[in-house]
Amino acid sequence: MSEEIPVNELSQLLDTVSEKIPRMIKDIMISFYSEESGKQVGKAIAAMYKELVDSGIPADEALKMAKDYLNTIKDVIPKNFGN
Repeated sequence: MSEEIPVNELSQLLDTVSEKIPRMIKDIMISFYSEESGKQVGKAIAAMYKELVDSGIPADEALKMAKDYLNTIKDVIPKNFGN
């Protein structure tokens, strides 16, 4: 029993994927750096800071933790999605 590889179909599939993947990555990157995304990140970090302070963490330590969190986010995006 011989199975043939559908070379033409495979080639078409790879062509389609090679066209769509870069566009998808670009769209993802744009969404990370959009004004709306920036606002959401700012709100999330502010809420984190407030929660830490409200929980009894000293303000200077809460600020350091919030900055570390933001830096982690800033490091993760380029490492996983490129610049």
